[in-house]
Amino acid sequence: MKFGTSLITLFGFCMLGSIFFTTAWAKTRNHTFIVQETPCTRLCHTKNILTVNGQFPGPTIYAWKGDTVIVKVINHAKKNITLHWHGVAQPRNPWTDGPEYITQCPIQPGANFTQQIQLTDEEGTLWWHAHKDFDLNTVHGLLIVYPKQGTTYPFNKPHKEFPLILGEWWKKDVNSLLEEALQSGGEVPASDANTINGQPGDFLPCSKNYTVKVHVEHGKSYLLRLINAGLTNGYFLAIAKHNLTVVGTDGSYTKPYATDLVYIAPGQTMDVLIKANQFQNSSSHPRYYIVARPYVGNTRVDYDGNKTTAILEYETNYTTIPARPLLSSLPAIGDTDAVAKFADGLRSLADKDHPIDVPKTINEHMYITVSINDVPCPPNKTCKDPLGKKYAASLNNVSFEFPQINILHAYYNSIPGVYTTNFPDKPTYYFNFTSDDIPTDLILTKKATKLKMLNYNTTVEIVFQGTNIGIGENHPMHLHGQSFYVVGRGTGNFDKKKDPLTYNLVDPPMESTVGVPKNGWATIRFRAVNPGVWYMHCHVDRHMEWGMDLVFITKNGKSADAKMLPPPKDMPPC
Repeated sequence: MKFGTSLITLFGFCMLGSIFFTTAWAKTRNHTFIVQETPCTRLCHTKNILTVNGQFPGPTIYAWKGDTVIVKVINHAKKNITLHWHGVAQPRNPWTDGPEYITQCPIQPGANFTQQIQLTDEEGTLWWHAHKDFDLNTVHGLLIVYPKQGTTYPFNKPHKEFPLILGEWWKKDVNSLLEEALQSGGEVPASDANTINGQPGDFLPCSKNYTVKVHVEHGKSYLLRLINAGLTNGYFLAIAKHNLTVVGTDGSYTKPYATDLVYIAPGQTMDVLIKANQFQNSSSHPRYYIVARPYVGNTRVDYDGNKTTAILEYETNYTTIPARPLLSSLPAIGDTDAVAKFADGLRSLADKDHPIDVPKTINEHMYITVSINDVPCPPNKTCKDPLGKKYAASLNNVSFEFPQINILHAYYNSIPGVYTTNFPDKPTYYFNFTSDDIPTDLILTKKATKLKMLNYNTTVEIVFQGTNIGIGENHPMHLHGQSFYVVGRGTGNFDKKKDPLTYNLVDPPMESTVGVPKNGWATIRFRAVNPGVWYMHCHVDRHMEWGMDLVFITKNGKSADAKMLPPPKDMPPC
């Protein structure tokens, strides 16, 4: 193997890195990520934010299928940090997966940690982000995996590609808002703006001059690499007068899926082709808004409904062009049917060059309710949720409690008392989970650190059941350590006799983050062939903080290549 180095350039404060193209064979690619505080201005307001290498969004990692990426993370900030490589399987190596107190202790101020990212089957758009508190809000960036040498895309190679990272912006320090909410038991305030590549766009104060522009030429095709890096919001996205063709999700290719809009949940990534086929002459319009707006399943809470925009702009020699780009309409902010309609169109390629292996025989059946709950208010305190308690969240009425030493370390070294392995495979009580009138005594949950153990090569089916306990919402459930097949979804309560008959076992999409519909269900299947400790959680970050989490431990297999690797020597201490 030939070794090479991929350099990261410091582009300056609050800047987005550039995109470049090249070809290469499998390499080890070395990066240095310096976590630091950086002044940044949005919405007429300047504040210090946490960044990597002074960039927001952070630097892009470029790799090719099968590469090994080495990232030395140096913490120059005043707080602890961890980084996660979202959508990367990390075979046999959970040590550098990143979630705090799950697979590692945080990197403390002044310390560093070298993380290895081993790419295997992933191809397409992935991303990396902080995995502590609300640091993800500004500490995130693209991880682009190109086809390995000798292969190509399963679609015509685009002329160029553009990143579109969707997110949110708060004028106040977002971690302070999180801490206030956790102390009071109430909600985190809605963001002040939604963003594309860190910029709110044309429709909010002090933003217009910084609106992101995507420059295209008539007749050529372009690849948009979409990431939802939001803490809270799912997004509808469309481009005026242009059709979109989805060709990949979560680092896996899909059958070309033509649509006039996409829906992307928090944590998800998407590869989308567009054809620049509108502007042709002086009578045509050369500017079109790329517009995104949140989907909010629960409009009973405070939410940020602001549109965010970028501009698709055709290259032209004409000196006079319309000042106002054309704008397309989007579904209503609470249009759950539009979310379901879009998700139903996603299919794996499932061809000879991109085979799939959907488990047909299942060893472990899990039926997991996904709920927003309450826990009692501490003595002598006033809590701010509607029932005078503290908001919590749960899976099967277990609200995950983070330990003070990391679970992977405890498992590897057989340290007792850190966790139990009795996470329930089904709910404690069965009732009408999606009823509009659920008794308040069903809202309470209990804190615990309960895990699920899996034997190596076990086939697993999980039915996620959305509930209307507390607040009914769409929940994007993300699994670390491997992707899964989304074999079914539907509305209402899951019917174990009828609904499996509707499963797609032929070409279901492969994803690492699945949106569990508001007051509905989604079924995933996977084979547990990656030994280690792997985190599963809702990618609405406040739900993760409230306890909508589960940890799987996949035991070692018998062969040497089915056993977890030993820890690196520079693991951060607790």
